[in-house]
Amino acid sequence: MTWTTFHHRGEILRSVIRTADERRDATLPTDLDGVTETFRDELELLAALQLRWHTHLAGRIERALSDQPLDLDAAVEDAWADSADALPGVRLILDGYRSAPLDDDMGRAMAKATAKEHMMLAVMAGRSSVGDPAAAAVGARIEEAARLRHRGRPATASVTDVRPGLLERLKAVVAA
Repeated sequence: MTWTTFHHRGEILRSVIRTADERRDATLPTDLDGVTETFRDELELLAALQLRWHTHLAGRIERALSDQPLDLDAAVEDAWADSADALPGVRLILDGYRSAPLDDDMGRAMAKATAKEHMMLAVMAGRSSVGDPAAAAVGARIEEAARLRHRGRPATASVTDVRPGLLERLKAVVAA
C-alpha cells in the first residue's frame, strides 16, 4: 500500500464513520463514494471499523486507568461508555453485524473480535489474565455493565463533567 493509498483509505474510513454516526442505522454505509473501490467487501470494511473501535477503546481504557487507578471496573466501564459516545454509529454497526452477520465468515470474524474485546476488558479491569479461559465471559459481564452505565448518561458531557487527570491531581497535591 502506497502512502497515497493509505491516506485515501483513511479519508474514506473517516467518511464512513462520520456517515455511520449521522445515520445511526446499524448498516455499513457502502453507498458512499470510494467505499467499494477502497474496501474489497463488507467484511473488510467491518474489520476496519472494528479495528478503529478497538484502538479507540484501548486508548480510552489506558486514559481512564490513569484517572481512576483504584476502581478498575469503573474505569473500564467508563472507557467503554466514552468510546460508545465517541463512535455511536460504529458501535451500532458492530452490534448489528455481531447479532446478524451476513455470512459465516463475518460471523466467525465478529465472534473472534468480540471475544478479544471481552478478554481485553477483563484483563484491564484486573479481573482476569490473558490466558484465562473465563476471561471472555468476565469481559462480557463488564461490557454489559458498561452498556447499562452508558444508557443512563446524557448523550454529551458538559464541561463541568470533565475530571482532572492523574497528572493534574498530582500537580495539585505537590502545589499544596
